[in-house]
Amino acid sequence: MQREKAAECRDAGPSRQITMKRGYEVLRDPHLNKGMAFTLEERQQLNIHGLLPPCFLGQDAQVYSILQNFERLTCDLDRYILLMSLQDRNEKLFYKVLTSDIERFMPIVYTPTVGLACQQYGLAFRRPRGLFITIHDRGHIAPMLESWPENIIKAIVVTDGERILGLGDLGCYGMGIPVGKLALYTACGGVKPYECLPVMLDVGTDNKMLLEDPLYIGLRHKRVRGQAYDDLLDEFMEAVTSRYGMNCLIQFEDFANANAFRLLNKYRNKYCTFNDDIQGTASVAVAGLLAALRITKNRLSDHTVLFQGAGEAALGIANLIVMAMEKEGVSKDAAIKRIWMVDSKGLIVKGRASLTSEKQHFAHEHAEMKNLEDIVRDIKPSVLIGVAAIGGAFTKQILQDMAALNERPIIFALSNPTSKAECTAEQCYKYTEGRGVFASGSPFDPVTLPNGKTLYPGQGNNSYVFPGVALGVISCGLRHIDEDVFLTTAEVIAQQVSDENLQEGRLYPPLVAIQQVSLKIAVRIAEEAYRNKTASTYPQPKDLEAFIRSQVYSTDYNSFLADSYTWPAEAVKVKL
Repeated sequence: MQREKAAECRDAGPSRQITMKRGYEVLRDPHLNKGMAFTLEERQQLNIHGLLPPCFLGQDAQVYSILQNFERLTCDLDRYILLMSLQDRNEKLFYKVLTSDIERFMPIVYTPTVGLACQQYGLAFRRPRGLFITIHDRGHIAPMLESWPENIIKAIVVTDGERILGLGDLGCYGMGIPVGKLALYTACGGVKPYECLPVMLDVGTDNKMLLEDPLYIGLRHKRVRGQAYDDLLDEFMEAVTSRYGMNCLIQFEDFANANAFRLLNKYRNKYCTFNDDIQGTASVAVAGLLAALRITKNRLSDHTVLFQGAGEAALGIANLIVMAMEKEGVSKDAAIKRIWMVDSKGLIVKGRASLTSEKQHFAHEHAEMKNLEDIVRDIKPSVLIGVAAIGGAFTKQILQDMAALNERPIIFALSNPTSKAECTAEQCYKYTEGRGVFASGSPFDPVTLPNGKTLYPGQGNNSYVFPGVALGVISCGLRHIDEDVFLTTAEVIAQQVSDENLQEGRLYPPLVAIQQVSLKIAVRIAEEAYRNKTASTYPQPKDLEAFIRSQVYSTDYNSFLADSYTWPAEAVKVKL
């Protein structure tokens, strides 16, 4: 059906919304339901008077009630279930709660709690969200999309569940990631939730524990690979763009390394798509590095970067670092020589067996080495980035060596969830004597140094990137998303970090400002798109920022009162 909430008119009061639904249908639709915030007149006109207690609450009182229930719970998984249940019954209130304290709620609806929720998804499952497409549905994806009630979809997050965070193959349980991602599209970027669609492509799972789990909600067989898998992806991409248009943004999420780069390269110039694990992670990491340069007082090309990990995140970051160095005037070859990588088999060097083409790009002439501590002493990096999901990989010795080699060592422990972090903020600050410039993928509590100074670790969360990118891409109708978009995004994020933030140890803007950061990212993306003639939304708005602001979702309740007015008495006089 066409979204009823499109019928809104703006005036001095709340937006007015028209719906043909009546009675229980209204209360059971999370897009419409306001609970006890419906006025008496609305209850009477919508035929829900008597279906609610005789009490009238404002939205702020409802937020307070949710917060009280939230605080009563001691387990983060229970808190996750509470918030997801709220999303299922009252969408506006859910986003009002999220945006009331995004720093507090983001770790619940996304990392790190969403990782636990995915592992327990069968237990936490209450109501289906999104579209589940399986390998057995080949040839029928187009009619399945017709089952989705919205005719206008502008953003899709899709996963096959093979590499969920640092947790591996969670199969159909991975649906929690697209759901959580799109919640942040709205909470952080203002993308309308009813224009978003989470999708799970279920091709099976190789996780033996899930195959034996009686609560598992997905297909119970090994993963299907090869041509059948590729055919499913091709059909999906074609069906989505056929139904929702070539401008529909399709974000790939948590695909395994073997497929992530391959699918990105296959589709990036044909569809409006990006891979957040590769490009989003790269953008937020480079943003942190650009901010850190204001502490180290030098250029990015002056640094030697060592990666613990050489998967899609590491390679994505490395490639964007090369672009940033090139922008400083360094040649591509010279930039590549500043970057070293360590994978599960040790230091990536020329001549080593079994290197993928992506890894060969960063292979240098050097003797093979396996131990990370020895590699750090030999390579002498000034930047150490962990993206291998090996908890505790940055040992006390490595951190002390980094501090001995550099006045201000840059240490990024970016693996998620928290249990997979290469080191904690406290360990970094302690073993570098407070000189480490630290960022992490999961949140860490503030750390007070022996001298009494308190540092607030920066969280390099992709949520600084993908909501703003999505808002910008959707607003200007960008057809293809190239790497320049992510370097631009990194620069915008770094520019929003104040000197005061840096003194506190923050390499990213406070999360409370994330909506403003997303807006600035969107405006910059749109400006460059119109300048490069790659936008498709025409005519070009005279005031881009005002135009994009007008696209942002409002968490305030709409009014359902009928547009009532009178005619002149003579006009309505009954003629006998």
